[in-house]
Amino acid sequence: MHFAAWVVLLVVINVSLAQNGVYTTKYDNIDVDKILKNDRVLSNYIKCLMEEGSCTPEGRELKKILPDALASECSKCSEKQKANTEKVITHLMNKRSKEWERLSKKYDPQGVYKQKYEHLAKSA
Repeated sequence: MHFAAWVVLLVVINVSLAQNGVYTTKYDNIDVDKILKNDRVLSNYIKCLMEEGSCTPEGRELKKILPDALASECSKCSEKQKANTEKVITHLMNKRSKEWERLSKKYDPQGVYKQKYEHLAKSA
């Protein structure tokens, strides 16, 4: 096999592994608590997700993977991502319920995934 064919094969394998494996962990060290405590920053993330404002690189990544993460119950998430997801959902449900409803309508119009997370608000 020619060198160029090997390169193409490796690229295809790496792309398929990234799509079927786990989400990137390059943003796992973001201080989620700090974001949740800062209304302006949190509002900017919400605007990004709602396509009402610009997105940071982290926001773009989140917007890209959010539908799949919801559908798969975060099966491709790292443990840190799962913990942060629960933290953010709990915060939004309890402290910013209007934004939670807006996000839910956009990313979960049938309410399928919302039901799976309602226990978080009750347990907080």
